[in-house]
Amino acid sequence: MRNSLAGLVDVCCVLVFVAIGRASHDEAAGLAGFASTAWPFLAGLGAGWGAMRAWRRPERVWPVGAGVWVSTVAVGMALRAVAGQGTAVAFVIVASVFLGAALLGWRAGARLVAARKVSAGV
Repeated sequence: MRNSLAGLVDVCCVLVFVAIGRASHDEAAGLAGFASTAWPFLAGLGAGWGAMRAWRRPERVWPVGAGVWVSTVAVGMALRAVAGQGTAVAFVIVASVFLGAALLGWRAGARLVAARKVSAGV
């Protein structure tokens, strides 16, 4: 998988998380509110990509995907706390589960597809 596509998929995972979360809490649909919720997690995602050098092998579940996931949640929550946004335990759990499933899930799926292509001789 190309690095730019992998990065785009990761960004989309975070944006879907934000969109679902804001919609489930009936928060305003404005761009400013969406951006306010998204930026800490996008910054955490960027930090994870840098720390894991994800551009080298972005499709790897371990350690790349796991590192990106943990960074996205940890840095995202730290930045939310600094910015005066909520970090309730339930929110941390939901964010961890959703982002873990999304950021690790697409990587696992991509690995399965690649493995099937190899075994099929494609």
